Amino acid sequence: MQTDNASEATPADRRRLRVRESIISAAERVFAKEGENGLSIRRLADEIDYSPSAIYKYFGSKDELIDELKEAFFERLLQKVDRSSSADRPFLQRAKACVATYVETAVTRPFHYAAAFSSIQSTVPEGCAAPLSWDGFVASQKGQAFGVLISMVTEGQELEVFDPSLDPVMAAKSIWAASHGLAQLLIHMPQFHQLVPNQQPMTATDFIEFHADLQIRGLLKPAAGTGSGRLSGQNP
Repeated sequence: MQTDNASEATPADRRRLRVRESIISAAERVFAKEGENGLSIRRLADEIDYSPSAIYKYFGSKDELIDELKEAFFERLLQKVDRSSSADRPFLQRAKACVATYVETAVTRPFHYAAAFSSIQSTVPEGCAAPLSWDGFVASQKGQAFGVLISMVTEGQELEVFDPSLDPVMAAKSIWAASHGLAQLLIHMPQFHQLVPNQQPMTATDFIEFHADLQIRGLLKPAAGTGSGRLSGQNP
């Protein structure tokens, strides 16, 4: 990760940052070719012609390296969302750009996206699952990216554009789930956006924009007299 003030970084700090970034880039390449099981400190050392001991100066274990790989994807995503959702654009345009950027970033870097969701936990017996730590989650880059979605929903409600009855966290989770699903489909079925009979050719970008528009329209404030459209079980 970058220092708080790059202009104050010493030459040694900048070199350390470059080496760290090269290790993460190499880890992404190895993950792409061999998956999580093929990624090890020794394998990584072979990939970039470093000694394992040199890599251990930056990452104490494979688990620490994978955690950093996950964080790096969402750090990159946050930077792209920040650029694409400039505050000088109308709110609805910014909201759509936020959703579209997530999918586009995932599709552009599919192996890094896969790494960001690696290490699937084994099934826990029903009734024994421990809840995720909210504090730990929001402190991560992934949690901060999710926080952007929550803030987007909240801003839309404050502007009286989005349905005020929606729970911002639940709405953000729904958008994330739908966008994650589209990203996975486009990664594993690259021509998914063309699976529509008797229609003019459509690009992946066109379909991503359609998806983003549909997601945002689903949050809009209902017209007067049409009801809230609230689903059963949703907060009153």
